[in-house]
Amino acid sequence: MKVKDAMNIDVITCKPDDPVSTLVDLFKNNHISGMPVVENEKVVGIVSETDLLKLFKTPDISVDMLLPSPFEIIEMPIRSVIRFEEFKKALEDIHMKPVRDIMKKKIYSISPDSTLEDASIMMVKHRVNRLPVIEKGKLVGILVRSDIIRGLSKEQE
Repeated sequence: MKVKDAMNIDVITCKPDDPVSTLVDLFKNNHISGMPVVENEKVVGIVSETDLLKLFKTPDISVDMLLPSPFEIIEMPIRSVIRFEEFKKALEDIHMKPVRDIMKKKIYSISPDSTLEDASIMMVKHRVNRLPVIEKGKLVGILVRSDIIRGLSKEQE
């Protein structure tokens, strides 16, 4: 079976300058976990929930902001307010960060005329969960792991 027979043609995309808050809304409202990043009709990156989660592993946001050390118990009321404000500010900064700062710039894509076997080999080899489908330099679809499984099950019918 060919990629074009299993891919989704209704591709949800974002732009590199979109804020992370827009990305969060797109993921949530469309029940997806990743998408191509498109600029001037060209795929320039790919972004996923994992890229979002990595934002919380920065020095700006740490457990120390929320949990006091034993020596800070006396200062707790004052320290709690300060840490909450720091945490709130760090979250606001994350929400305004542009997608280009977190997207993967290395893109693995596939042709609509490739086979599902080729797509699955590529996904495993490069450890990716989705492949933009590109034809003549333009995004024409997206293929995710579940599309391959559905396609293979149709093939067996």
